[in-house]
Amino acid sequence: MRLIATGLLLAMAAVFLVSRTYDQRWPALGFVRAFAEAAMVGGLADWFAVTALFRHPLGVPIPHTAIIPRNKDRIGDTLATFLRDNFLIPRVVARRMLRLDVAGAAGLWLANPLARDGRIARGASAMTISMLQALDQQRLGGIVRGMLGKRLADLDVAPLLGQALTAAIAEERHLPLLDGIVRWAARILEANDHLIRAMVHDRAGSIMRWTGLDETLSNKIIAGLNGLLTDMADNPEHPLRAKADEGLASLAHDLMHSQEMQARVEAIKAEIIANPAMQRWLDGVWEQARVGMMNMARDPDRVMRGPIGDALRQLGETLGREPMLRATINRFVRRAVVGIAADYGDNIVRLVSETVKGWDADTITSRLENAVGRDLQYIRINGTLVGGLVGLAIHTVDVALG
Repeated sequence: MRLIATGLLLAMAAVFLVSRTYDQRWPALGFVRAFAEAAMVGGLADWFAVTALFRHPLGVPIPHTAIIPRNKDRIGDTLATFLRDNFLIPRVVARRMLRLDVAGAAGLWLANPLARDGRIARGASAMTISMLQALDQQRLGGIVRGMLGKRLADLDVAPLLGQALTAAIAEERHLPLLDGIVRWAARILEANDHLIRAMVHDRAGSIMRWTGLDETLSNKIIAGLNGLLTDMADNPEHPLRAKADEGLASLAHDLMHSQEMQARVEAIKAEIIANPAMQRWLDGVWEQARVGMMNMARDPDRVMRGPIGDALRQLGETLGREPMLRATINRFVRRAVVGIAADYGDNIVRLVSETVKGWDADTITSRLENAVGRDLQYIRINGTLVGGLVGLAIHTVDVALG
């Protein structure tokens, strides 16, 4: 569009020169000359105005030009203030979220592959990629890590574990776990029977060692343990299995009702969260999620093919026919978004402001010019044509009056 706008301006200049040369011979060319002359003025004025937004026209440092590069810090602050005042205030977020049927829209989008085609999908993909690439990844990763860490710290794990264990026992879903523990114990015993033999040998008296009774005792102990594990594996009603069930039920009860047990679980959870390995994992969560989102944005159709796509389509169909599920998801999303706005709104605003301030003049100029440059070139074209029409009207009035 820039070439078209510049070409139209040059064409008007050529028409002006030709008409000015021959208007004495053909007076009617005066109308053409008036149109071209005014069109040049309008086109040049709009070229100057558009260029002055992004750079100095012809490289001349005229005052009040290169407006965007000179004011990029203020643009960042203004954009951040706009986001905070219009999107990230909790009451504003809650009011806007009440009008959104996020679950319904997601269900329609997931269930209907045709809804994912077209310019909207391509535009959304391009916007998502640009946004993910533009943001300060280190700072945003820190925000994500802090948010995940806070959510994990606030999560009351013990009652959840107790409820899950109680449900597993009631539905006998814990039995494969017990079977696995018995098989694991049998393999451990088989691989480490020499330790039992060494223990008995070291603790036996000299007479037992001289007579070989220590070896006999070791064999008896190992055989007895093997028999016990075999009986437990073959007999679902084995008394030790019943004891294990009682122990698991008691553990589930303590997890849900014992303050001492809950405090111990909370202490273990705090140690895990504070562990450097856990912190490194949290650091990597955002980067993995960002790469995954970028891959999905680049080729959403590939993601929607195969088992993942089938599962997502089934989820979309379920959301379409279950209003209670949609209401539950919408309520959860609304509370989550309001909570994020309340806890991290200031960090997000600061992230946007500092990201824009961190761009150099060429970066912010190219990004904004690419985003709105086509419309700006239309301004130049329209200015050329409108200027020409105004000039033609003035010349027509002048001829009519005199």
